[in-house]
Amino acid sequence: MKPRTHKQDTQVIVYDADCIEQPGTELFDAESWEQSGGLVGLAEGRGSALLLETSFGPAVLRRYLRGGQAARFSRDRYFFTGFEHSRPLLEFNILATLQPLGLPAPHPLAAQCIRDGLFYTGSLLTRRIPDVVPLADLLGCEEAGPELWRATGACIRRFHEQGVVHADLNARNILIRDPETVYLIDFDRARIKKDAHRSFEANLRRLRRSLEKLWPGGERQNLEKCWSALMQGYRVLPEESL
Repeated sequence: MKPRTHKQDTQVIVYDADCIEQPGTELFDAESWEQSGGLVGLAEGRGSALLLETSFGPAVLRRYLRGGQAARFSRDRYFFTGFEHSRPLLEFNILATLQPLGLPAPHPLAAQCIRDGLFYTGSLLTRRIPDVVPLADLLGCEEAGPELWRATGACIRRFHEQGVVHADLNARNILIRDPETVYLIDFDRARIKKDAHRSFEANLRRLRRSLEKLWPGGERQNLEKCWSALMQGYRVLPEESL
């Protein structure tokens, strides 16, 4: 990919020039996509994420929104400390860094940051990963056998081996295509820090809490078996790390 930066007035757009020739605000405008017929659906459980069909392939458009108590004051405005520190540009750069490493993460297409005085709003456009479902949708299902859980653990370990600390590793941010093909998504506030063992352990604890919260029927014994398989896969070093 070829990351490029386009700055105009109070906005900055970073984009992959291999996919997008002329970046503009219409890339991040839901109404424009709807009028052109490019808006084909919504991504469940992912806030304002829109599913798009574009000239550069299937894509996901996500507007950055606040959650929790902060949303009471502003749903989509963040304090501005510089374009380079904005969440959309940081996430684009993280994803761009992951691409040459061959890690199973979304391909970044473009990110936008618009300054408005002391605040900013932002959006991120990524290539859509086809034929996947969130791990959360497979909990307790027969197809979610030991092989899938081992593959999930191995996928997480690949990211940790490259120093990637995911800020919100939960069952909805892990996508499954088949028992051997697993992806991680949502790298907002992620960082790369070698040998961040405590952070890696915190990632796993957060995922465990997510599974406990979402597991159907409180089948604790089944959860323990699946978690054991995940950790078995996690403890096996990826081939590229040997």
